[in-house]
Amino acid sequence: MRLLLIEDDASVAAYVARGLSEAGHVCDTLGDGRDGLFQALHDSYDVLVVDRMLPGLDGLSLVRSLRAAGGKAPVLFLTALGGVEDRVAGLEAGGDDYLTKPFAFAELMARVNALARRPPVQDTPTVLRVADLELDVMRRQARRGGQMIELLPKEFTLLEVLMRNAGRVVTRTMLLERVWDFHFDPKTSVVETHISRLRAKIDKPFDVVLLLTVKNAGYMLDATR
Repeated sequence: MRLLLIEDDASVAAYVARGLSEAGHVCDTLGDGRDGLFQALHDSYDVLVVDRMLPGLDGLSLVRSLRAAGGKAPVLFLTALGGVEDRVAGLEAGGDDYLTKPFAFAELMARVNALARRPPVQDTPTVLRVADLELDVMRRQARRGGQMIELLPKEFTLLEVLMRNAGRVVTRTMLLERVWDFHFDPKTSVVETHISRLRAKIDKPFDVVLLLTVKNAGYMLDATR
């Protein structure tokens, strides 16, 4: 595994780099935020370990710039700033994990290994298509056959879930969790009601039915019929 450590405390940097090297990994070390950003953008690393308080460019700005430029390497913040607000800021800036100082090297190594095992981040499409049905997630627009379809917010989210799973059955439980954030059965017909409303908008005015009810299973968008 190849890692980039961006840490301006020389003793911490030497300790971490030595431990990573002893574990059989290659570790490049830099002590300046701007230099670290340049290196991260121009070379390939499995994981970045980044301090928050860095000269040249602070850790949050470094990671924000990295993500804005398309850098997808996992980032572990390693910092003395351990408050809840600090951790939230690190994760919202684009960090994948957060470890506060002082730390146990065994935990750092475990977190690095966990990040390295994650599958590569893939771009999520923002325009979804099933047959002549199109959903622009960024613009919050739906069309079928070029005709604009007006959807309420929950209807839009429901259709997005179904379109991202086109050709696969989506259960009622899955819809309750993903659309309404219910992790229990509310014992209402909220799913069925919204499915009916959605079907009236995306299927009823058109010749081909896309939204199917799969008996005793759930619902599915199917363009193969």
